[in-house]
Amino acid sequence: MLDKWDQRFFDLAGYISHWSKDPSTKVGSVVVDPKSKRIVSTGFNGFPAGVEDRNDRLEDRAVKYEMVVHAEQNALVAAGPGAQGATLYVTPLPPCARCAVIIIQAGIKRVVCPPPDLMREPWATQSRIAEEMFAEAGVDVDYAEDN
Repeated sequence: MLDKWDQRFFDLAGYISHWSKDPSTKVGSVVVDPKSKRIVSTGFNGFPAGVEDRNDRLEDRAVKYEMVVHAEQNALVAAGPGAQGATLYVTPLPPCARCAVIIIQAGIKRVVCPPPDLMREPWATQSRIAEEMFAEAGVDVDYAEDN
């Protein structure tokens, strides 16, 4: 069960997810300093700055997957050194394995996200790999239900 601050930041990540122009999956994230409860940065999934969000790119999954920057990646780039020791809130999906690598390297100490869907691939495999890396690196993961 999340405390009131965790719930607020988790809900904010959900709100920010709607900023994404991706027609199929909208993900949002928030990096927070756990001591001050201040927002360090936010992110949502989308193309890199300066790259046009054209429908032909967004609707072609093969092209979109090569071009999109994940919400966690956008938030961590914006946070810079402010991510060190912070908490990352992300929804409606848990971090993939590639994002887990970057989360660990950025110095995030805690991730709050929805539980993984272990019945669907490739998400089940991605989640298992991410969880294994988080455990080895000492990153706490708390699962929350998306509201």
